[in-house]
Amino acid sequence: MTFREAIRKAMADEMAADKNVVLFGEDIGVYGGCFKVTEGLWKEYPDQVIDTPVSEEGFTGMAVGAAMMGLRPIVEIMYADFYTLIFDPIVNHAAKTHFMSGGQFCCPITVRLPEGSGTGHGAQHTQSPEGLFLNGTGLKLVAPSNPSDAYHLLRASIRDNNPVLFFEHKLLYPTEGEISQTPVELGKAKVIGNGMDVTIIAYSHAVITALETSELLREQGINATVVDLRTLNPLDKETVFREVRKTGRAVLIQDPNGIGGIDAQVCAAICQDQKTFSSLKCRVLQFSGKDTPIPFSKDLERLTIPQAKDIAVEIGKLF
Repeated sequence: MTFREAIRKAMADEMAADKNVVLFGEDIGVYGGCFKVTEGLWKEYPDQVIDTPVSEEGFTGMAVGAAMMGLRPIVEIMYADFYTLIFDPIVNHAAKTHFMSGGQFCCPITVRLPEGSGTGHGAQHTQSPEGLFLNGTGLKLVAPSNPSDAYHLLRASIRDNNPVLFFEHKLLYPTEGEISQTPVELGKAKVIGNGMDVTIIAYSHAVITALETSELLREQGINATVVDLRTLNPLDKETVFREVRKTGRAVLIQDPNGIGGIDAQVCAAICQDQKTFSSLKCRVLQFSGKDTPIPFSKDLERLTIPQAKDIAVEIGKLF
């Protein structure tokens, strides 16, 4: 099953299980969504798939109100870059509802955000804005790297009583994998491998880069453990700390630029935990995207995110 199909199946299964699960978004009905993720859902669930006008702030605000009144909306934002248009209803309202109502209301809304470069869509359609939401107290952030996690984490997000931002890297849509029968909890990272030399921490598409780096390191006789964060907020610090203490070396990889990013938060957590910091044998390495708008040129676009061969060279210098 592809990443795209896994997300579609997760939504279909939740809509079948609960009539209160409704899907809002532009061109998600007959057209099947900009990336064909919602293709065919309107035929199976005609009363639960709602094509909206081109007004992200309007239909997201409507979904926030619907969530407060008992529905469980899934909102598809055509491109994550349009986060600027949903910031007010999500950060100022959905994220604060439970707190400001003294626990009388919750806001179980899931916002799906296709993100990331590598598609040649230019600077305004290739951003990865998850770091910008870290300061939005009350939000959960999820960013899976494979079809199985995408399926289980989306179902968990829809069932969660808090607002969840679900980031889907566009390059992952065609990737394939088996769907595990074991559910995945929000807030739990996944450990891949058992290398004792270095711990590589990544999420979303950067996990692919981390695994490629791990293969290149193996050729140098260096064995790596890869930690797939999966949930960015809340962060699974316990798993990160345990795996970094095991190897004494931490390497962070993310596609967006590193200013105020997820990897900066992970690095801060590592440095603030005395036991983990004391276990380090060398400095923490951080590999992030270039601090620049994404170029339209595909060759330049590719070079804006960290490349496995370059990362492997720098890690090799630690030994």
